[in-house]
Amino acid sequence: MYQRHPLEEDDFRSYELKSDDTKVSARSLMKGAGLTQEQIDRPFIGICNAYSNFFPGHSNLDKIGQAVKDGVLMGGGTPVEFGTIGICDGMVMGTDGMKYSLPSRELIADSVETMARAHICDAVVLVCGCDKIIPGMMMGALRLDVPFLVVTAGPMLPGHYNGARVDVQTIAESAGKVIAGTLDSEEYCAYEDEVCPTCGSCQGMFTANSMACMTEVLGLSLPGTGTVPAVYAKRYHMAKRSGMLAVELARYDLRPSSLLTKESFYNAIKLDMMLGCSTNTALHLPALAHEMGIDITLDDFDRIGRVTPHLVRLSPSGPHLMVDLDNAGGVSAVIRQAIEAGVLWGEQKSVTGKTLQEATRDAAVRDESVIRPFSNPYSPEGGLAVLYGNLAPLGAVIKTAGVDANMLEHRGKAKVFNSHQEALNAMVFGDILPGDVIVLRYEGPKGGPGMQEMLMLTALMCGMGMDKDIALITDGRFSGLSRGGVIGHVSPEAALGGPIALVETGDTVSYSIAERSITLEVSEEELARRKAALVIPACPVQTGWLARYAKLVGPVSGGAVLE
Repeated sequence: MYQRHPLEEDDFRSYELKSDDTKVSARSLMKGAGLTQEQIDRPFIGICNAYSNFFPGHSNLDKIGQAVKDGVLMGGGTPVEFGTIGICDGMVMGTDGMKYSLPSRELIADSVETMARAHICDAVVLVCGCDKIIPGMMMGALRLDVPFLVVTAGPMLPGHYNGARVDVQTIAESAGKVIAGTLDSEEYCAYEDEVCPTCGSCQGMFTANSMACMTEVLGLSLPGTGTVPAVYAKRYHMAKRSGMLAVELARYDLRPSSLLTKESFYNAIKLDMMLGCSTNTALHLPALAHEMGIDITLDDFDRIGRVTPHLVRLSPSGPHLMVDLDNAGGVSAVIRQAIEAGVLWGEQKSVTGKTLQEATRDAAVRDESVIRPFSNPYSPEGGLAVLYGNLAPLGAVIKTAGVDANMLEHRGKAKVFNSHQEALNAMVFGDILPGDVIVLRYEGPKGGPGMQEMLMLTALMCGMGMDKDIALITDGRFSGLSRGGVIGHVSPEAALGGPIALVETGDTVSYSIAERSITLEVSEEELARRKAALVIPACPVQTGWLARYAKLVGPVSGGAVLE
């Protein structure tokens, strides 16, 4: 299957933990946990599960995890389950809890590394659902170079209200509509009961689903992982097959270092561009590559985005949802079409033992209104763009897939805010006017700290109908639900003395997606004067994990990995 010989019993990693007379205490402790000698003799398959009953993206992972364990037993291995943390961004948005979201990626990676190494797992199955949890688990497994594959919760089905489909995007933007007077409060409250009708990750091409799709093109999960809905029986079939496959990965010692190359990550960026994924992929893919010693930068996103067409437009950028993409053929159909067009590298290896080309041989596009052909893309360029200029010398990211035609370029007067809450207050109280450019700073990885997402602000913009009139530029980041002329990941961030720290209210700021430019229209002499007088505020968090994170985190242009 993998064109290599299976391991002998004493070559398994876990043999170190249970092998000879010196390990009698370890074996007795295992037996105290209920394991029989026969179970101890089999390969140990770690199952890292981020189950929580607090939010829908993880509320089915107890059942998914059980299906994985069943598969491991069916394959002749011994499942060893352990947990990790998981934050629901949608729940903590707009609170200080949001500052913990991106940093939690590092804690999750460390927990996978710690448990899988300390208890010497022969392979690992990563059972996860939401956005930072998927890349966090993968980072931990990649740095160990242990055989692993990913099993996700799957996307949620859409809700229905008054004969129309609704999703979390509907409720996210409804508050702005209430403020604008275009939605009555009774209907607003009614959405609350309808937008999340099942378990699973939020329904559109938001960060969780974007990263689940990335696992497919990287060859680190089974086909269908990105799109099969959470409540479908097929999701449990996939989990069982993944458990069985994990035993095979252990037997043949199929490590990620034998699968992934720089071309693998280029494939992922290309799929990202075709699907119009969340801007958070520009944080997570470089961080994953970093664990492999592979250098992926914003320049790669820019170069690839210019020549890769945008084929799929899901919420928040279009009317379709993840279930529509699944019905249209799923990620496999997009991959197959891209391989045939010469866009994707089909020789990418997979945990299945097949190449991408072999694994998607029978895939087909079943609905061209959802997955457009290369002859009729939404755009000849990808769904993300990287802008450069004197305001962002190291780059800034915009989700072009979600930008109205009126906002493909913009020039306006800056209104500067030093926190997310300040900007929110200004929006609610009508201090932001058509044509303005909101400049929101000190919200980067160091400055926030934690680089919280700005969904409440962008949702208000859209709900109030201002996404066609104003721009938002920040060293923070955006939820995958965000759309409009919103530019994030400005690097260097303000807390590092980046040019965004020098902007003053009333300055003229402009950007052009076509030209990939972002400009602060202030003379170099004046900027030098401001730079000399700049006093960077102290980090607002001085104790606890976030304070340590602020000291250690690297620049966002490199994936915001800990240094």
